[in-house]
Amino acid sequence: MKNISFRNDVLPLKNKLYRLALRITMNNAEAEDVVQDTMIKVWSKREQWNEIESIEALCFTICRNTALDRTRKAGNANESLDESYRNTPDYSYSSNPEEIAEARDRLEVVKRLISSLPEKQRTVIHLRDIEGKSYREIATIMGISDEQVKVNLFRARQIIKTEFSKTDNYGL
Repeated sequence: MKNISFRNDVLPLKNKLYRLALRITMNNAEAEDVVQDTMIKVWSKREQWNEIESIEALCFTICRNTALDRTRKAGNANESLDESYRNTPDYSYSSNPEEIAEARDRLEVVKRLISSLPEKQRTVIHLRDIEGKSYREIATIMGISDEQVKVNLFRARQIIKTEFSKTDNYGL
């Protein structure tokens, strides 16, 4: 088994864990607390690290479950993404201000559509399309089968595609 180091293997995951927690809790401070709790829980399981196949999958699973628990306890309605997460990409390379504004508007629509998805679909699309995880990794993190990951991802993408085309055809 691989010798796992908290500093080299777990700490570098904090930004990815934060993005996942933020996607679930929809609150900046709550997401930070979830990541901190995740790190503490992972550290407390350090005696079992040599038996674990993937420390990354363990971290994501703990983070997801902690975020869901906090969300359920708080009765959070998951209305929209926290404003601090809404940073738009740098479009300075484009010379047309109209294209820049249009791209920002489309990005905001996609973020809003992702935020409105059911929790499971939102998590799957985040892990796959934003974090770049494989179907197997997502299945391990979420505790579901590969087929369920594919179904949830397909449904999430279909909803986003349908709703985006409605918005695109009829305006924002």
